[in-house]
Parts: sequence; C-alpha cells; structure tokens
Amino acid sequence: MSRRTLRLTLAYDGTAYHGWQTQPVMTTVQGLLTEASERVFGHPVKLVGASRTDAGVHALGQMASLSVESRLHVLAIRAALNSQLPPDIRITEVAEAAPGFDSRRSARSKRYLYLIDNEPLANPLLRRYTWHISQRLDLPSMRNALRSLRGKHDFSAFCAASGRDRTPTCTVYSARLLARREVVAVLLSADSFLHHMVRNIVGSLVEVGRGHRPVEWMADLLLGRDRRRAGPTAPPHGLTLLRVTYPIESALRERDHHATAT
Repeated sequence: MSRRTLRLTLAYDGTAYHGWQTQPVMTTVQGLLTEASERVFGHPVKLVGASRTDAGVHALGQMASLSVESRLHVLAIRAALNSQLPPDIRITEVAEAAPGFDSRRSARSKRYLYLIDNEPLANPLLRRYTWHISQRLDLPSMRNALRSLRGKHDFSAFCAASGRDRTPTCTVYSARLLARREVVAVLLSADSFLHHMVRNIVGSLVEVGRGHRPVEWMADLLLGRDRRRAGPTAPPHGLTLLRVTYPIESALRERDHHATAT
C-alpha cells in the first residue's frame, strides 16, 4: 500500500493541555493526536505541527502533517480521528498534500489573535479566552505603538530566553488593534514568530495602554533588542492561533474530496 501525506486543520481549547508539543508525562495536543492517529492507522506516525503553541494557548487554525498508509477517504479519516479525541480538540479538515509536505517548514505566515477583557469586572464567560484588565486602556496610544512593529525587524526584545537559538529576525505583515465594546483584540501576522513573541508584545502594549510608557517606547525596544527592558509576558489563555498559510507552490494538492467542519 502506498503512503499518503495528509494535511490536518485543528481547533482546540488549550486550557487543559501543556501546549502542543509532546512532553514526557504531560498531556499535550500533539501527544493525544499522535496516539489517536496510531490507533486509526495501525502504525507509528510522525506528526508535525505548524506552531508549537504554549500551555494554555488555543487554536482555531493549527495545521499538522503526517504520512500514513491508508485507503480511507479523508472524510472517514476526519470522523475516525475525532472519535478518538476529547471534545476540546477537533480535526476540522483533512486534505491530501503532496509528498514531502511539512506543515511547519512549508508555512508562509501565521496569524495570531490576543484578546483582552477591558471590563471593570471580569466577564466569567470570557475568562478562559481573555486577559482581564480592569483599568481603562488608552487604545489610540496602543494602536500608534503597534505601527512600529510592521516590517522586517530584529525582535530580540520580545523573545523568551528559551527561543534564542534561532534568528531573531521576523517580518510582521500586519499589526492591528480592534475593539468591540469592552473586548480588545490584537491581531498579528508574520512570516514567523519567536518564542512568546506575541505575548511579550501584548504585555508591552498594555504598559503603553496603562500610561506607564510612551508610544515611542515600542520602537525603542525594537532598536534596543533587550528583553529585560520590555513589558511582562501576557498570560497564555488570551492567545489563539487563527491561521497558517502556505504558498501555492508548496504542493497542497488537495484532491476533489476534502473535509470541512460541520
């Protein structure tokens, strides 16, 4: 039986998990999905995720790839995998990909969302997905501060110590702040992200929003490249991986059958 490369799209509530990446003893999304895949396909699999989301971080558009031996239709694969997973992890799409497709290395960009509940009293229905800040934030100043992040920069000032084994240069395609009533949304799209980069950016933005730092401070942090000068790391539960995109030439050769969320 010939091998097939599959591309999986996942959504999950990360509250109960120690992040994406498989860890000894700890329960992770990758670990559970690998176990589910091996039960469904009956052989060991190597599962590659596009983003190694941290403990408590959520996803609506995480991507994963794996090579399997199976004649099952992609709709049947989706159903079989979901039957083996807890309800806070769902495979929303299964598609055929070209041989050699790697969901992490082939990715062109990622888009993250960070949510802040800016109500005086925390909304209990939002507590798992937002950072509650009761002090009224200066949103225009935060928007102005975000502008300095757009483009290609060294983001060392926003990188956790554990992520400094790779190049700190990233290209931010989009950096936006939106507000609907008392919920503030920070949206960042880039070709890549450093460890804790989004959460460190948000933590620094909140310092500007609270009036503790001037708008120009974000640009100064970029130039200084010193994590110790930046703001605190925002809590993980406000962060969601929205989407991972791939160039057409990366050979996501989806055949005429594919699975979509129901």
